Amino acid sequence: MSLFDVNTVFFTVMEYPMSYLEFFGTICYLLSVLLIAWRHMLTWPIGIISVVLYMLLFYQYQLYSDTLEQIYYIGASVYGWWYWQASQSNSQAITPVIVGSKGNVLIWVLITLVLSLAVGRTMSSIHLYLPGWFPEPASFPYLDALTTVMSFVAMWLMARRRVESWIYWIIVDVIGIWLYYTKGIKFVSLQYVLLLAIAITGAVRWFTAYQQERKSKINFI
Repeated sequence: MSLFDVNTVFFTVMEYPMSYLEFFGTICYLLSVLLIAWRHMLTWPIGIISVVLYMLLFYQYQLYSDTLEQIYYIGASVYGWWYWQASQSNSQAITPVIVGSKGNVLIWVLITLVLSLAVGRTMSSIHLYLPGWFPEPASFPYLDALTTVMSFVAMWLMARRRVESWIYWIIVDVIGIWLYYTKGIKFVSLQYVLLLAIAITGAVRWFTAYQQERKSKINFI
């Protein structure tokens, strides 16, 4: 019996077998999202732990885009950890946030759409090219690819302290609620309901903070 096997049950709730991977991955992820909504530095190390656990979970459920997504998250989390620390002298301090220009936002939207189509097309047939690594056809390849690419962009924007990153997360969470429930990963689906609420809260908090910081700079000048 391995704790990293999705078939190894931690406990059962309402007849749903909860694996160690799904439970602890979800708890760490929720905690990291709460911390980032409050712009706290500990979001990054806790997030890295959840990423590793989710990578193992998604691979065993044949969600290959999500599996590859976690590899990116590790790198983005390390970068975000470094970038946030470089932006402030005290690891417990509140990190300032910024908003991108309309042109920059449009560019990221176009990049997201193009990459989503490309990744979806690749993932729909990846089991034919790499059967040793991906023995089963991908589930919902295009929808899974869209959430993957949007998550990539959101993570990068969040590491760069961009307020609009939360809009991406809100869309990803709405899709994730349906996608993971359909796949039978019900605890993760429930997690996305909570993440949606946190994302909305985070968007409001970051935008409010941005307006306050901008007002403070204007008053200072």
